[in-house]
Amino acid sequence: MDVRTFTVGPVAENTYIVRRDGSDRALIVDPGDEADKLLDAIDTLGVQLDAILLTHTHFDHVGAVAPVARATGAEVWVPKIEAFVLADIMSFVPWPGFGPFESYEAEHTLEGGERLELAGFEIDVLFTPGHSPGHVTFSIPDEQAIFSGDVLFQQSIGRTDLPGGDHNTLLESIRNLVDSLPGETAVHPGHMGMTTLAAERATNPFLAELAR
Repeated sequence: MDVRTFTVGPVAENTYIVRRDGSDRALIVDPGDEADKLLDAIDTLGVQLDAILLTHTHFDHVGAVAPVARATGAEVWVPKIEAFVLADIMSFVPWPGFGPFESYEAEHTLEGGERLELAGFEIDVLFTPGHSPGHVTFSIPDEQAIFSGDVLFQQSIGRTDLPGGDHNTLLESIRNLVDSLPGETAVHPGHMGMTTLAAERATNPFLAELAR
């Protein structure tokens, strides 16, 4: 699997372009900002974008959705209970000075439990609320990799002080990931560096709560 990471926007969000090694078909996960930079990368790689996958709809993860979708023709997959946020994004930017971002009506919605077949991948959609009400994690089992959005970070976890956030719910989502997936699973998070589930189980201070 070929994963390209692009850290974009004022809060350093990680956008991922993902493809099978050498494939001309790709996915993009959470295009958060700097659409021109992302589109240039797609052109440089020479890939066709099969889908735009969204873990959740906070502005820093969806700011470039509309221009990327329009330029590539790729359809958007969004958590169902957060689709209304993407459709009226500037009403949900909690702080002044960010944006403007363009709203988008997603073609597909997700609730968790789906298996998607896109760009040559089989992708399990895991419902992982807590950071936001509809948050999902994208798991590619045969690559032992997840795209975890803002659930789990290197030595940290997602914030829960935004509307719809809940600390205990987030910890339960993390517990489900750690308990159901192999420890060597690579975690591609929405912010900061890549890690593994085993590394976070062993060293993440927030996960100590799971042992109680």
